[in-house]
Amino acid sequence: MIITVCVVVALSAFTRRTESFKNSATLKGLRPYPKGCVFRTVMGEESSENMAKYKTSEVVLTSLDRGLVWMASAQNKDGGWGAGTHARQDVVDPHAVNSDPATTSMVGMALLRTGSGKHKSQLDQAIEYLLTTVEHSSPQALNITEQTGTQIQIKLGQNIDVILTSQFLSNLLDQMDDSPLKERVRKANEVCVKKIQKAQSSDGSIAGSGWAGVLQSSFAANALESAQEQSIDVDDKALARAKTFQKNNYNAETGDVKTDMGAGIVLYSVSGSSRASAKEARKVREEVDRAKKDGRLQQNAPASVENLEKIGFKPSESRTYATAYEVYESAKIQAQRDEVMNGFGNNGGEEFLSYLQTGEGMVISKDTQWTNWYDNISGRLLKIQNNDGSWNGHHCITSPVFCTATCLLILSVNNDVERLIKHGGEK
Repeated sequence: MIITVCVVVALSAFTRRTESFKNSATLKGLRPYPKGCVFRTVMGEESSENMAKYKTSEVVLTSLDRGLVWMASAQNKDGGWGAGTHARQDVVDPHAVNSDPATTSMVGMALLRTGSGKHKSQLDQAIEYLLTTVEHSSPQALNITEQTGTQIQIKLGQNIDVILTSQFLSNLLDQMDDSPLKERVRKANEVCVKKIQKAQSSDGSIAGSGWAGVLQSSFAANALESAQEQSIDVDDKALARAKTFQKNNYNAETGDVKTDMGAGIVLYSVSGSSRASAKEARKVREEVDRAKKDGRLQQNAPASVENLEKIGFKPSESRTYATAYEVYESAKIQAQRDEVMNGFGNNGGEEFLSYLQTGEGMVISKDTQWTNWYDNISGRLLKIQNNDGSWNGHHCITSPVFCTATCLLILSVNNDVERLIKHGGEK
């Protein structure tokens, strides 16, 4: 299903969204307009590269609105959201399960990305729930919660809560102006980063892997990278190990995929590999393109180790960058093949998370093919949205709250294009 777009629809949507963003201006010190808002680009309020020219269709906007309305109604009284336990996956009523940090963080990130001022109160409560959870956590523990056996922990890993919470706090910091809350958010993120690094194994994976533990480790790499972008103290060696672990799950030369920590599912591994290598692949592409324009490389020159050294890469880093480029270019193709995207055979939270990894990696890498990915994946998601506006999985992570949050993050990724591009730029 190809989502058609037109300027008239985007402009009408802009009017509706503008008021929503303005209403969120006072939200805990958040800036009135989220960075990279696609509607600002449409209206010519900020510079635009080809990456930011995609305009969201009315059918997707309607889908997002329905999902957000359902999500707001699913919030618990403590300000959080829950996925429920692995032992009782039959319980789908969001109010019949306890809140957990991992699920609440996914919802919080979805609310930030959609920029919906209508749900200011829900986001306020989620922020307080997560900050309190981190502040009351044991300094010795690897995780921030004493909960065990949640759907998310069993399927992704025992320490997924602290990982997703750190990612949420980094995203929140990126949208905050100076406010009394900002320092509290920063300190909480520092706690999370220390715990993530403490849980890292020597190979770069995260302890306590679940059924698809490769996804826990992949999101840990993302979380450390995002925290570093927000000037949180991150161990460079820990971050390098985390990214190397993800890249090593895929061999670009042979096409072999390590799936021992991915439940035997190729999708879970290759999506993490493409996401982890996106930033380095972008640097290679940009430097090689520049060298070709300057005449330092022939137009058909490959991004080989030798050519990277020729255009100024240090010998000690040329192989690392060349490998990352090969992994990204090959893994992103694998991750979008129909037979790979089918994952376990039907839709589960793990599939949705993998789609998110692939798409964000393509945007970070400034890969102009991301719009083709978006057309494909948005069509898939709209077909399976429930009548009440939610999504749910049919295996493993079945939680309607977790799955809905992830689908909202995918469908609204174009709101974050400029932020993700900035994130992908090497200092």
